[in-house]
Amino acid sequence: MSGHSKWSSIKHKKGAKDARRGKLFSKLIREITVAAKMGGAELDANPRLRQAVNNARAANLPQDTVMRAVTKGAGGADGVDYAEVIYEGYGPHNAAVVIEALTDNRNRTASSIRSTFSKYDGNLGASNSVLFMFDHVGTIVIDRSAIDEDTLTDYVLEAGGEDLESGDEGYIVSTRLEAFEPVKSFLESKGLEIKESELIWQPQSKVMIGDKAQAERVINFLEALEDDDDVQKVHTNLDIDQNVLTELAAG
Repeated sequence: MSGHSKWSSIKHKKGAKDARRGKLFSKLIREITVAAKMGGAELDANPRLRQAVNNARAANLPQDTVMRAVTKGAGGADGVDYAEVIYEGYGPHNAAVVIEALTDNRNRTASSIRSTFSKYDGNLGASNSVLFMFDHVGTIVIDRSAIDEDTLTDYVLEAGGEDLESGDEGYIVSTRLEAFEPVKSFLESKGLEIKESELIWQPQSKVMIGDKAQAERVINFLEALEDDDDVQKVHTNLDIDQNVLTELAAG
């Protein structure tokens, strides 16, 4: 896949385990709180908060919970200062990983992540040990029922987007980092509802795994990272053979 996170696609096909574990809401709430604290409570003036709220709504986070998180962050009333930290390294079978975390205790988070790497025979690396192999880009997901592909292609090109593909979640628009918000705004101005949007670390090349046992081990490693309360997103250059992915999705 050229634009969207392969790991996101794999999770989708496997049934969104992160959501089933009850971790997703807490991560969304934390991102809303931090975004509101950093940029204020006005959605129109705070793109990060607008994105966080839209993603929360897409995940069916209750509206009153969203508003409490916004109010809490904008008022600075939570008493917790979160730091944004990126960790990177290699997991099992040489899968490169970039981890975005929001933490109020760097030592705790680093220790927890290092322990997960160690458990799965991976190596937590130094800064830029793998990040140079990823590009920071935007992705925007639009429901296929909302528009036909040809028309959307015209919109994406006019708005300055980079790519459009059809994935499991819907149409997936890829953008350069600096074009992310302008492209979103343009598509919204055309009456399109943004189903999901995020900034991702997109791998420049992929590591293909064609063995089911190896693929399962790497996926378990990635899910263990995402299960950490301080981890917001996990990005990887993992790619899985389609036949193996079908087997995994079938359980």
